[in-house]
Amino acid sequence: MRELSYVQALNEAIREEMSRDEKVFMLGEDIAGVHGGAFKVSKGLTEEFGPERIRNTPISEAVIIGAALGAAITGMRPIAELMYLDFSAVAMDQIVNQAAKIRYMLGGQSRVPLVIRGQGGSGRGNAAQHSQSLEAWFCHIPGLIVIQPSTPYDAKGLLKSAIRNDNPVMFIEHKMLYSSKGLVPEEEYLVPIGKAEIKRAGTDVTIIATSWMVFRALGAAEQLAADGVDAEVIDPRTLVPLDKETILSSVRKTNRAVVVHEATRFSGIGAEIAAMIQEEAFDDLDAPVFRLGGKFTPIPFSPVLEKSAIPTQEEIVAAVKALL
Repeated sequence: MRELSYVQALNEAIREEMSRDEKVFMLGEDIAGVHGGAFKVSKGLTEEFGPERIRNTPISEAVIIGAALGAAITGMRPIAELMYLDFSAVAMDQIVNQAAKIRYMLGGQSRVPLVIRGQGGSGRGNAAQHSQSLEAWFCHIPGLIVIQPSTPYDAKGLLKSAIRNDNPVMFIEHKMLYSSKGLVPEEEYLVPIGKAEIKRAGTDVTIIATSWMVFRALGAAEQLAADGVDAEVIDPRTLVPLDKETILSSVRKTNRAVVVHEATRFSGIGAEIAAMIQEEAFDDLDAPVFRLGGKFTPIPFSPVLEKSAIPTQEEIVAAVKALL
Protein backbone atom coordinates (compact mmCIF):
# COMPACT_ATOMS: atom_id res chain seq x y z
CA MET A 1 0.00 0.00 0.00
CA ARG A 2 1.23 3.45 -0.90
CA GLU A 3 -0.13 6.84 0.01
CA LEU A 4 -1.40 8.65 -3.06
CA SER A 5 -3.30 11.86 -3.53
CA TYR A 6 -6.80 11.78 -5.05
CA VAL A 7 -5.36 13.28 -8.27
CA GLN A 8 -2.59 10.69 -8.43
CA ALA A 9 -5.11 7.90 -7.93
CA LEU A 10 -7.24 9.15 -10.82
CA ASN A 11 -4.18 9.57 -13.02
CA GLU A 12 -3.03 6.04 -12.23
CA ALA A 13 -6.47 4.61 -13.01
CA ILE A 14 -6.51 6.28 -16.42
CA ARG A 15 -2.94 5.21 -17.17
CA GLU A 16 -3.64 1.59 -16.25
CA GLU A 17 -6.82 1.42 -18.32
CA MET A 18 -5.20 3.07 -21.33
CA SER A 19 -2.34 0.58 -21.11
CA ARG A 20 -4.78 -2.32 -20.79
CA ASP A 21 -7.13 -1.32 -23.62
CA GLU A 22 -6.10 0.69 -26.67
CA LYS A 23 -9.74 1.75 -27.17
CA VAL A 24 -9.58 3.95 -24.07
CA PHE A 25 -8.77 7.58 -24.77
CA MET A 26 -9.34 10.93 -23.11
CA LEU A 27 -10.62 14.24 -24.45
CA GLY A 28 -11.25 17.65 -22.91
CA GLU A 29 -10.10 21.23 -22.61
CA ASP A 30 -6.35 21.73 -22.05
CA ILE A 31 -5.84 18.16 -20.86
CA ALA A 32 -2.87 17.42 -23.15
CA GLY A 33 0.66 18.70 -22.65
CA VAL A 34 2.76 19.35 -19.59
CA HIS A 35 0.02 20.72 -17.34
CA GLY A 36 -2.45 17.86 -17.73
CA GLY A 37 -5.60 19.89 -17.37
CA ALA A 38 -6.75 22.48 -14.87
CA PHE A 39 -6.41 20.00 -12.02
CA LYS A 40 -3.50 17.95 -13.42
CA VAL A 41 -5.41 14.68 -13.59
CA SER A 42 -3.91 13.84 -17.00
CA LYS A 43 -0.39 15.08 -16.20
CA GLY A 44 2.25 12.98 -17.98
CA LEU A 45 -0.24 11.00 -20.05
CA THR A 46 0.38 12.87 -23.31
CA GLU A 47 4.06 11.96 -23.18
CA GLU A 48 3.18 8.32 -22.62
CA PHE A 49 0.23 7.85 -24.98
CA GLY A 50 0.49 10.71 -27.45
CA PRO A 51 -1.90 13.49 -28.57
CA GLU A 52 -4.19 11.05 -30.42
CA ARG A 53 -5.26 9.43 -27.15
CA ILE A 54 -5.01 12.51 -24.91
CA ARG A 55 -6.91 14.96 -27.10
CA ASN A 56 -7.36 18.67 -26.55
CA THR A 57 -10.75 19.95 -27.67
CA PRO A 58 -12.31 23.32 -28.46
CA ILE A 59 -13.88 25.21 -25.57
CA SER A 60 -17.27 23.63 -26.19
CA GLU A 61 -18.75 21.10 -23.79
CA ALA A 62 -21.38 20.17 -26.38
CA VAL A 63 -18.57 19.20 -28.76
CA ILE A 64 -16.69 17.27 -26.06
CA ILE A 65 -19.67 15.13 -25.05
CA GLY A 66 -21.03 14.83 -28.59
CA ALA A 67 -17.69 13.61 -29.94
CA ALA A 68 -17.19 11.27 -26.99
CA LEU A 69 -20.67 9.82 -27.41
CA GLY A 70 -20.09 9.18 -31.09
CA ALA A 71 -16.81 7.46 -30.30
CA ALA A 72 -18.44 5.33 -27.59
CA ILE A 73 -21.25 3.97 -29.76
CA THR A 74 -18.77 3.12 -32.52
CA GLY A 75 -16.53 1.00 -30.32
CA MET A 76 -14.19 3.26 -28.38
CA ARG A 77 -14.10 3.87 -24.61
CA PRO A 78 -13.76 7.63 -24.16
CA ILE A 79 -13.15 9.52 -20.93
CA ALA A 80 -14.56 13.01 -21.41
CA GLU A 81 -13.38 15.66 -18.96
CA LEU A 82 -15.53 18.67 -18.12
CA MET A 83 -13.29 21.20 -16.44
CA TYR A 84 -16.11 22.10 -14.02
CA LEU A 85 -19.27 20.09 -13.52
CA ASP A 86 -21.18 23.38 -13.82
CA PHE A 87 -20.32 23.33 -17.53
CA SER A 88 -22.37 20.17 -18.02
CA ALA A 89 -25.32 22.53 -18.43
CA VAL A 90 -23.96 23.38 -21.88
CA ALA A 91 -24.02 19.69 -22.84
CA MET A 92 -27.26 18.54 -21.21
CA ASP A 93 -28.89 17.56 -24.52
CA GLN A 94 -25.98 15.26 -25.33
CA ILE A 95 -25.94 13.80 -21.81
CA VAL A 96 -29.65 13.56 -21.02
CA ASN A 97 -31.36 13.12 -24.38
CA GLN A 98 -28.66 11.17 -26.20
CA ALA A 99 -26.10 9.33 -24.05
CA ALA A 100 -28.59 8.24 -21.37
CA LYS A 101 -31.21 6.99 -23.85
CA ILE A 102 -29.45 5.52 -26.88
CA ARG A 103 -28.95 2.03 -25.48
CA TYR A 104 -32.58 1.82 -24.37
CA MET A 105 -34.01 3.23 -27.58
CA LEU A 106 -31.97 0.81 -29.70
CA GLY A 107 -33.10 -2.17 -27.66
CA GLY A 108 -29.65 -2.82 -26.25
CA GLN A 109 -28.08 -3.24 -29.68
CA SER A 110 -25.61 -0.42 -28.99
CA ARG A 111 -23.32 -0.01 -26.01
CA VAL A 112 -22.39 3.42 -24.62
CA PRO A 113 -19.10 2.94 -22.70
CA LEU A 114 -18.68 6.64 -21.94
CA VAL A 115 -17.21 8.15 -18.76
CA ILE A 116 -17.89 11.85 -18.18
CA ARG A 117 -15.60 13.22 -15.47
CA GLY A 118 -16.26 16.55 -13.85
CA GLN A 119 -15.40 18.20 -10.58
CA GLY A 120 -17.93 20.02 -8.49
CA GLY A 121 -18.38 21.52 -5.09
CA SER A 122 -17.28 24.64 -3.27
CA GLY A 123 -14.36 25.51 -1.01
CA ARG A 124 -11.96 27.40 -3.26
CA GLY A 125 -13.70 30.70 -3.79
CA ASN A 126 -14.64 29.89 -7.38
CA ALA A 127 -18.05 31.56 -6.97
CA ALA A 128 -21.52 30.66 -8.19
CA GLN A 129 -20.77 29.40 -11.72
CA HIS A 130 -17.87 27.12 -10.77
CA SER A 131 -18.86 25.68 -7.37
CA GLN A 132 -22.14 23.82 -7.75
CA SER A 133 -22.97 20.28 -6.65
CA LEU A 134 -25.26 19.03 -9.42
CA GLU A 135 -25.31 15.28 -8.85
CA ALA A 136 -29.08 15.21 -8.23
CA TRP A 137 -29.65 16.39 -11.81
CA PHE A 138 -28.08 13.24 -13.18
CA CYS A 139 -29.56 10.88 -10.59
CA HIS A 140 -32.98 11.83 -11.98
CA ILE A 141 -32.12 10.54 -15.48
CA PRO A 142 -32.68 6.82 -16.18
CA GLY A 143 -29.75 5.39 -18.10
CA LEU A 144 -26.97 7.24 -16.29
CA ILE A 145 -24.71 5.74 -13.62
CA VAL A 146 -23.69 8.39 -11.06
CA ILE A 147 -20.54 7.98 -8.97
CA GLN A 148 -19.13 10.26 -6.23
CA PRO A 149 -15.95 8.86 -4.68
CA SER A 150 -14.54 10.45 -1.55
CA THR A 151 -11.13 8.77 -1.10
CA PRO A 152 -8.15 8.08 -3.38
CA TYR A 153 -8.79 4.33 -3.00
CA ASP A 154 -12.39 4.69 -4.10
CA ALA A 155 -11.55 7.19 -6.83
CA LYS A 156 -9.10 4.82 -8.52
CA GLY A 157 -11.12 1.64 -8.11
CA LEU A 158 -14.40 3.20 -9.21
CA LEU A 159 -12.89 5.02 -12.19
CA LYS A 160 -11.44 1.76 -13.47
CA SER A 161 -14.84 0.09 -13.05
CA ALA A 162 -16.53 3.01 -14.80
CA ILE A 163 -14.19 2.84 -17.79
CA ARG A 164 -14.95 -0.88 -18.20
CA ASN A 165 -18.71 -0.39 -17.91
CA ASP A 166 -20.83 -0.42 -21.07
CA ASN A 167 -23.17 2.35 -19.88
CA PRO A 168 -22.66 6.13 -19.60
CA VAL A 169 -21.20 7.14 -16.25
CA MET A 170 -21.19 10.55 -14.60
CA PHE A 171 -18.02 10.44 -12.50
CA ILE A 172 -18.19 13.38 -10.11
CA GLU A 173 -15.04 14.47 -8.28
CA HIS A 174 -14.61 17.29 -5.75
CA LYS A 175 -12.11 20.11 -6.03
CA MET A 176 -11.37 20.00 -2.29
CA LEU A 177 -10.48 16.31 -2.42
CA TYR A 178 -7.83 16.48 -5.14
CA SER A 179 -4.98 17.08 -2.70
CA SER A 180 -6.28 14.66 -0.05
CA LYS A 181 -4.22 11.51 0.47
CA GLY A 182 -4.98 7.91 1.28
CA LEU A 183 -3.68 4.36 0.98
CA VAL A 184 -3.93 2.79 -2.48
CA PRO A 185 -2.74 -0.77 -3.29
CA GLU A 186 0.04 -1.22 -5.80
CA GLU A 187 -1.66 -4.23 -7.34
CA GLU A 188 -4.67 -3.82 -9.62
CA TYR A 189 -8.10 -3.71 -7.97
CA LEU A 190 -11.63 -2.60 -8.82
CA VAL A 191 -14.28 -1.06 -6.58
CA PRO A 192 -17.70 -2.42 -7.58
CA ILE A 193 -20.26 0.06 -8.86
CA GLY A 194 -23.36 0.17 -6.67
CA LYS A 195 -21.73 -0.83 -3.38
CA ALA A 196 -21.62 1.54 -0.41
CA GLU A 197 -18.92 1.41 2.25
CA ILE A 198 -19.16 1.78 6.01
CA LYS A 199 -16.36 4.26 6.67
CA ARG A 200 -16.86 4.06 10.44
CA ALA A 201 -18.85 1.46 12.35
CA GLY A 202 -21.21 2.57 15.10
CA THR A 203 -24.36 1.66 17.00
CA ASP A 204 -26.23 4.86 17.97
CA VAL A 205 -26.93 6.74 14.72
CA THR A 206 -26.27 6.31 10.98
CA ILE A 207 -24.76 9.26 9.11
CA ILE A 208 -25.00 8.87 5.33
CA ALA A 209 -22.66 11.37 3.68
CA THR A 210 -21.39 11.97 0.16
CA SER A 211 -18.14 13.24 -1.36
CA TRP A 212 -16.37 15.92 0.73
CA MET A 213 -19.05 15.67 3.41
CA VAL A 214 -17.83 12.15 4.25
CA PHE A 215 -14.84 13.68 6.02
CA ARG A 216 -16.96 16.21 7.89
CA ALA A 217 -19.20 13.33 8.96
CA LEU A 218 -16.18 11.36 10.17
CA GLY A 219 -14.95 14.40 12.09
CA ALA A 220 -18.39 14.79 13.62
CA ALA A 221 -18.40 11.11 14.59
CA GLU A 222 -15.12 11.52 16.45
CA GLN A 223 -16.46 14.61 18.19
CA LEU A 224 -19.63 12.75 19.15
CA ALA A 225 -17.59 9.81 20.45
CA ALA A 226 -16.12 12.12 23.07
CA ASP A 227 -19.68 12.60 24.32
CA GLY A 228 -20.42 8.89 24.35
CA VAL A 229 -22.31 8.75 21.04
CA ASP A 230 -21.24 5.98 18.65
CA ALA A 231 -22.00 7.10 15.09
CA GLU A 232 -21.81 4.91 11.99
CA VAL A 233 -20.73 6.73 8.80
CA ILE A 234 -21.74 5.36 5.40
CA ASP A 235 -20.42 6.60 2.07
CA PRO A 236 -22.75 5.49 -0.76
CA ARG A 237 -19.91 6.03 -3.27
CA THR A 238 -22.37 5.29 -6.08
CA LEU A 239 -25.59 7.30 -6.09
CA VAL A 240 -27.08 5.42 -9.06
CA PRO A 241 -27.39 2.52 -8.52
CA LEU A 242 -27.83 3.19 -4.80
CA ASP A 243 -26.86 0.49 -2.31
CA LYS A 244 -30.10 0.44 -0.33
CA GLU A 245 -29.21 -2.74 1.54
CA THR A 246 -26.16 -1.32 3.30
CA ILE A 247 -28.00 1.87 4.29
CA LEU A 248 -31.14 0.10 5.51
CA SER A 249 -29.17 -2.52 7.42
CA SER A 250 -27.33 0.22 9.28
CA VAL A 251 -30.50 2.18 10.06
CA ARG A 252 -32.22 -0.95 11.36
CA LYS A 253 -29.27 -1.35 13.73
CA THR A 254 -28.95 2.26 14.92
CA ASN A 255 -32.63 3.34 14.60
CA ARG A 256 -31.64 6.89 13.62
CA ALA A 257 -30.37 8.48 10.41
CA VAL A 258 -28.82 11.76 9.30
CA VAL A 259 -28.19 12.38 5.59
CA VAL A 260 -25.54 14.97 4.66
CA HIS A 261 -24.61 16.39 1.26
CA GLU A 262 -23.12 19.64 0.02
CA ALA A 263 -25.71 20.23 -2.70
CA THR A 264 -28.75 22.35 -1.98
CA ARG A 265 -30.91 20.57 0.58
CA PHE A 266 -34.09 21.17 -1.40
CA SER A 267 -34.54 18.29 -3.88
CA GLY A 268 -31.03 16.97 -3.20
CA ILE A 269 -30.05 13.29 -3.20
CA GLY A 270 -30.62 13.34 0.57
CA ALA A 271 -34.35 13.68 -0.04
CA GLU A 272 -34.36 10.43 -2.01
CA ILE A 273 -32.32 8.60 0.61
CA ALA A 274 -34.50 9.93 3.44
CA ALA A 275 -37.67 8.91 1.60
CA MET A 276 -36.26 5.44 0.96
CA ILE A 277 -35.47 5.00 4.66
CA GLN A 278 -38.90 6.26 5.71
CA GLU A 279 -40.63 3.93 3.23
CA GLU A 280 -38.59 0.79 3.87
CA ALA A 281 -37.44 1.07 7.48
CA PHE A 282 -40.10 3.23 9.13
CA ASP A 283 -40.82 0.76 11.95
CA ASP A 284 -37.12 0.71 12.84
CA LEU A 285 -36.83 4.47 13.29
CA ASP A 286 -36.87 6.05 16.74
CA ALA A 287 -36.86 9.55 15.21
CA PRO A 288 -37.51 11.12 11.80
CA VAL A 289 -34.67 11.11 9.28
CA PHE A 290 -32.71 14.36 9.49
CA ARG A 291 -31.45 15.98 6.28
CA LEU A 292 -28.52 18.38 6.09
CA GLY A 293 -27.64 20.11 2.83
CA GLY A 294 -26.48 23.34 1.33
CA LYS A 295 -28.52 26.49 1.77
CA PHE A 296 -30.87 27.48 -1.06
CA THR A 297 -28.52 30.05 -2.54
CA PRO A 298 -25.91 30.34 -5.28
CA ILE A 299 -22.47 29.66 -3.83
CA PRO A 300 -21.03 33.05 -2.76
CA PHE A 301 -17.58 34.28 -3.78
CA SER A 302 -16.88 35.63 -0.28
CA PRO A 303 -14.93 32.97 1.68
CA VAL A 304 -16.92 33.63 4.85
CA LEU A 305 -20.26 33.35 3.08
CA GLU A 306 -19.10 30.36 1.05
CA LYS A 307 -18.30 28.44 4.23
CA SER A 308 -21.69 29.25 5.68
CA ALA A 309 -23.55 27.96 2.60
CA ILE A 310 -22.75 24.27 3.13
CA PRO A 311 -23.02 21.92 6.13
CA THR A 312 -20.31 22.15 8.77
CA GLN A 313 -19.02 19.50 11.14
CA GLU A 314 -20.68 21.35 14.01
CA GLU A 315 -24.05 21.25 12.24
CA ILE A 316 -23.73 17.49 11.78
CA VAL A 317 -22.98 17.09 15.49
CA ALA A 318 -25.98 19.26 16.38
CA ALA A 319 -28.25 17.25 14.07
CA VAL A 320 -27.23 13.97 15.70
CA LYS A 321 -27.73 15.37 19.19
CA ALA A 322 -31.17 16.62 18.17
CA LEU A 323 -32.12 13.11 17.08
CA LEU A 324 -30.88 11.64 20.36
